[in-house]
Amino acid sequence: MANVRVAVRVRPLSKREIKEGGRIIVEVDGNVAKIRNLKVDSRPDGFGDFREKIVAFGFDYCYWSVNPEDPQYASQDVVFQDLGTEVLSGAAKGYNICLFAYGQTGSGKTYTMLGTPGLFIREEDYAPLPSSCRIKVSFLEIYNERVRDLLKQSDKKKSYSLRVREHPELGPYVQGLSQHVVTNYKQVIQLLEEGIANRITAATHIHEASSRSHAIFTIYYTQAVLENNLPSEIASKINLVDLAGSERADPSYCKDRITEGANINKSLVTLGIVISTLAQNSQAFSSCQSLNSAASDGDSGIPSSPSGTSSGAGPSRRQSYIPYRDSVLTWLLKDSLGGNSKTIMVATVSPAHTSYSETMSTLRYASNAKHIINKPRVNEDANVKLIRELREEIRRLKAMLLNFELRNFSPLNEEKDENLKELVLQNELKVGILGGHS
Repeated sequence: MANVRVAVRVRPLSKREIKEGGRIIVEVDGNVAKIRNLKVDSRPDGFGDFREKIVAFGFDYCYWSVNPEDPQYASQDVVFQDLGTEVLSGAAKGYNICLFAYGQTGSGKTYTMLGTPGLFIREEDYAPLPSSCRIKVSFLEIYNERVRDLLKQSDKKKSYSLRVREHPELGPYVQGLSQHVVTNYKQVIQLLEEGIANRITAATHIHEASSRSHAIFTIYYTQAVLENNLPSEIASKINLVDLAGSERADPSYCKDRITEGANINKSLVTLGIVISTLAQNSQAFSSCQSLNSAASDGDSGIPSSPSGTSSGAGPSRRQSYIPYRDSVLTWLLKDSLGGNSKTIMVATVSPAHTSYSETMSTLRYASNAKHIINKPRVNEDANVKLIRELREEIRRLKAMLLNFELRNFSPLNEEKDENLKELVLQNELKVGILGGHS
């Protein structure tokens, strides 16, 4: 099990914010982000308002990218070294990885996620991939609760959407989404840029060319390995999720985008509910584990029920329902939130006092995500995994046999000895059959 890792990045003041006399109300102290409420701060102490002047949130990473001359300034390269290398190393080991960016429009989500692609194309990126590796990519957009393929040419007069379905073992997927084989990393960047160019953009009151859709760029990574002297494959995928702006649409400004704004808000609200519910379930599970552990120590004074759980409240608490299917976004991210994935959330914020409510909302959202527990596992060949488990069981049974043989035999022990030998023989036969079919 692994908690969702959360990073917060504070961008510089924009030209507009500087022109409007924007004051910096966010600060970073190690892995703690602090936000100051100027309205409360300007009032006399304790006079009619009991809200905190400064609220602090702790995260796994905090990046101060406001002023390049500041000693604690975090460049794009620093963010990549911390998060990007973690993503790549996890995928190479066979884990599914999800990296998603959340924050208001213009807070630096897309730049943090994708940066300037040219920066990451090195000489070795032109070299072909090793023959043991195979990489495919796909790029989709969720706009008004409809899925569109960003890497497939379509008639612009006819907007079409793809259907989301669910595989019993592989989980949710998009039917008909194109996947493109790449032979070097430069081709990955080229497809990424092609998809970004096809993404729907529209002007908002915050950002002149902000994306009004969610986008998911997926890299499918398959590598051939030799395990237990058997050829096998490890398959993993990296989901890079760039979410639409989290701010509420201004109806007086965006009269022609009421449906668009409602759908963006719907999916982000659903994502918030999913994150909050997962966090509550994870915390409840942790509490149950702690109570059960205390009860099993025998010195807690808490009587145990016949089922082995404490008779008090807690361990028997039911898990809340998680509404993944309430939006296309959360349905597609089902595996990445509370499922088989190592997940990193990057929350991007503006430091300006004019963005106080949005920044506070983003920090609360991100703080909730910290408590989600995922269950990542290596995506390996099922036969190879079974053979490994059978061989481990054979070693364990042989150790038990040896233990019996070192003791004086009684009729009862002799019967156990025969049973163990039979189990070893059965498991060795299974390994032989499975190995022959691999």
